[in-house]
Amino acid sequence: MPNLFRLCLLVLFASRALAGVELQPDFAKALKHFRAEGAKHWGFTQSTNARKGSLIERFDPSRPDGKRWTLVQKDGHVPTEKEATEYAQKQTRRSSNDTAPDVTKQLNLSSAELVSDDAEHITYRFHLNPGDKDDTTAPFLVATFQFHKPTKTIDRIELGNTEPFSPMMVVKIQEARTTIKYTLPTAERPSLLEEITMRVRGRAMLFKSLDEDMTIAYSNYQYEGPAASALVGTTSEQPRATAPAAH
Repeated sequence: MPNLFRLCLLVLFASRALAGVELQPDFAKALKHFRAEGAKHWGFTQSTNARKGSLIERFDPSRPDGKRWTLVQKDGHVPTEKEATEYAQKQTRRSSNDTAPDVTKQLNLSSAELVSDDAEHITYRFHLNPGDKDDTTAPFLVATFQFHKPTKTIDRIELGNTEPFSPMMVVKIQEARTTIKYTLPTAERPSLLEEITMRVRGRAMLFKSLDEDMTIAYSNYQYEGPAASALVGTTSEQPRATAPAAH
């Protein structure tokens, strides 16, 4: 038993020693300029698949606010006139590019933990600060950032809970996980949003299931900016990460 106790102390000491590590300079720079929604001036097709249905939408940043999103398909069919009208009406309340969640402002940098480090990637995990005084979810979440060393870009983020939590009295969340992936930059284009997957397992009022699985894929990127030369550059135009509300 004494040996087991000593081993537990060593493991505890090691885990604490890893916390609060100094960030690698290139990663710190990329994090400072990070844009979770992707580089500016790029149009794309967004395909969403969830339990309640599917959507295919087109985003065009060159169009005026409120008209940048177009419904292409709904539940596998061309939208009806009613569906297209309802969709268009909702766009006036939609942000210009509401894609990936932005959690970088909530990162507790002093809690930085080095998860892994090899020739290609370095990965850090952070605890989150509350977004506001009513945020009771942040203490149960951690954000993991994967940094691609050769291109100096963040290519993967995972946000998940460390233990079950209750965002409100009648709701119990067992699992909440969001993974965001980005393409690596090339000579022709910067790092761009590639896929978001979300998984929630929980219940409300003990009997209502809150289970949800959702995948959002991004494709058919097209530059819509003022000049082709503006797209050159990677880290300065690379994607910022709020904790997604569990629902």
